[in-house]
Amino acid sequence: MNLIQLKFPNNSIAVGVIHGDQIINLTANNRDIDTSYKLFMEIINNSYNLEDFLEEKIKNCPLFEFSYDELLSNPQKFDVIILPPLTHPDPYRLFISGTGLTHTGSVKSRDMMHNDDESKKDETDSAKMFEMGLKGGKPSSGEIGVAPEWFYKGNGFNIRGHKENILLPSFSLDGGEEPEVVGCYVIDKNRNPVRVGFSLGNEFSDHETEQINYLYLAHSKLRNCSVGPSINTSLNFSDVTIQCDIKRDGSLIYSSGELKSGEEYMSHSLDNMEYHHFKYDIHRNPGDIHLHFFGTSQLSFSTRKWKFMPGDTISIYSDKFQGRLENTLEKSFEENFEIKKV
Repeated sequence: MNLIQLKFPNNSIAVGVIHGDQIINLTANNRDIDTSYKLFMEIINNSYNLEDFLEEKIKNCPLFEFSYDELLSNPQKFDVIILPPLTHPDPYRLFISGTGLTHTGSVKSRDMMHNDDESKKDETDSAKMFEMGLKGGKPSSGEIGVAPEWFYKGNGFNIRGHKENILLPSFSLDGGEEPEVVGCYVIDKNRNPVRVGFSLGNEFSDHETEQINYLYLAHSKLRNCSVGPSINTSLNFSDVTIQCDIKRDGSLIYSSGELKSGEEYMSHSLDNMEYHHFKYDIHRNPGDIHLHFFGTSQLSFSTRKWKFMPGDTISIYSDKFQGRLENTLEKSFEENFEIKKV
């Protein structure tokens, strides 16, 4: 199933179940389930089957007055904000992270950032890390494979939903789209991660900052990202086609073409990437949410001669998810602050 979270002018939130081009208002007849987090926690805590639980709960629930396509096209028309499909009531307890160098194209894009010598393309740390994944990223059942690259991207304050603006910090050198699949997890009361579904994501980063030195990768990742518009609770993460378009003043300035993702096109298995994220105790605190980006095979940065500007619009879409994830860039103003002493 595909679920969506909607916020209304009175700050109320409702969970919608997408049915074709219609949206069933699950919360209308189930007032205690007004966020996807509450929905998943009830299912997890009571060991319910998600599909059966939802089928029962949506019986006799009304439809929203707008269609799904109408909503995605212009949520403001209906005074609705489309939230990320999974959020935590305490933003500090939502963790955003990611795994890089997981796709064949990703090592090429990374090498083009940090290596001008084609003869040494196989000697870079990026190439070595990718090769480690090819050799040991898909271990046999019961075995632990090699750890992939991993990065931290922030907490719930850093996430944006469909049609929300992504901020370009005043100190950033550029921006960079990263169209990816996002794994969505809730930690149960026994400290076990529970994958509740997948979503589309734009793991927006500053690749020009990263290009200065690959040790600046951590700096380049601390940017807004977007997830949504829906969460797919039944996706088979084996073969996913993603596309990305970028427009400026209404004109297309970049189109990625088909980008392949999913385990068939990656150097690490899903199980292996999940294990190496959740092996850390601090990533298994009951009730926390984790949104984990699984990487992309291509970036515009290595091939374009332009920089991102405020007003540019990034659209990400896939055959396995309902609806485009679309965000417009907004320049943030420099905030003055003072480092004080006690």
